[in-house]
Amino acid sequence: MTTFEFQGTGGIRLVGDERGEPEAPPVVLLHGGGQTRHSWGGTADALADKGWRAFTLDARGHGESDWSPEQDYRLSSFAGDVRAFVEGPLGRSPFLIGASLGGLTSILLAGEMAPGIARGIVLVDIIPDMEQAGADRIQQFMAANAATGFASLEEVADAVAAYNPHRPRPTDLSGLRKNVRERDGRWYWHWDPAFVGGTADLPPSEISDRPRLNGAVATIVAGGTPVMLVRGRVSDLVSEEKAAAFCERFPSVEFVDVSGAGHMVAGDRNDAFTAAVVDFLDRHG
Repeated sequence: MTTFEFQGTGGIRLVGDERGEPEAPPVVLLHGGGQTRHSWGGTADALADKGWRAFTLDARGHGESDWSPEQDYRLSSFAGDVRAFVEGPLGRSPFLIGASLGGLTSILLAGEMAPGIARGIVLVDIIPDMEQAGADRIQQFMAANAATGFASLEEVADAVAAYNPHRPRPTDLSGLRKNVRERDGRWYWHWDPAFVGGTADLPPSEISDRPRLNGAVATIVAGGTPVMLVRGRVSDLVSEEKAAAFCERFPSVEFVDVSGAGHMVAGDRNDAFTAAVVDFLDRHG
């Protein structure tokens, strides 16, 4: 694995990891809001082993990437960062795998800003017509301790366990260090607090523009780009009814329902998720 930096929209410094052979076909993995590139570790390793070149990127305001000085967290800016990477350092058309925020970023990029930029798209537990209650729960979780932080890693683990009750609470807390930063004896989430809570000068308001995002999906599928939706079966963001309506609206979209997984599909059932992704890539690569 190699870590690299590149410039996104407006010159912001962004960080990513690369796995696999340089000439292998590329796959770009985009994490969800409040996650980092490390959430893809198991999947990215498996893709590299299967002959793909896997790139995992920290979005602006997340992980090791810089926070936006202008508090610019518009969906179009996230998409512009990915476009800058694909058309710049990468220089090749990749498959895009996007979880939650990363999936909406992929939709806006490939369906509106740069049609044809992707060879295929995997949407991980995200569609334009998401359940508002599930979206609200994510927002509340992210905002709860964004400003005050935590007294210990144990408190961080308790918060994650309360949000993901179907996933066992980790006994080894060292992995949580990838998701928090220590300042003055307290632990804070790795993301810019301006990204949540509606305080950003330029927030990701496009997320709620469902007609615009559905129009972008229509452009993607009309252009023949293969798309797959991977849903966590116990997700409260993409309900069974909403997923069925999405697939009925866009019949060419492939659908996989992962049992035992919630919104964090790759983390909850990485084996089943990765198998579905590898199958999709092998068939359309």
